[in-house]
Amino acid sequence: MIIRNRVHLIWAAMAMGLITIATPGYPENSAERSEERQGARDTRQIGRQDARDDKQDCKADDQKNRPECRQDKRETKQDSRSRAKGIKRN
Repeated sequence: MIIRNRVHLIWAAMAMGLITIATPGYPENSAERSEERQGARDTRQIGRQDARDDKQDCKADDQKNRPECRQDKRETKQDSRSRAKGIKRN
């Protein structure tokens, strides 16, 4: 990259500073990151199974109509996604 004048140099320096500031702090060790990702995947998988079970129970008990059972399943899955994101961010 050729910087032709002082303004471009200043903008390039500012951009590099923003990139450095905006980079999230990930664990240094790739094994730690791998374990965090696996924990997040496990959390999502458990949430999927819980959502399936909730929907089956809802349909079997005739507690609610089908759209309400689907909504309950969606909410259960969304909760597990939120927990998984929290695991990866810590």
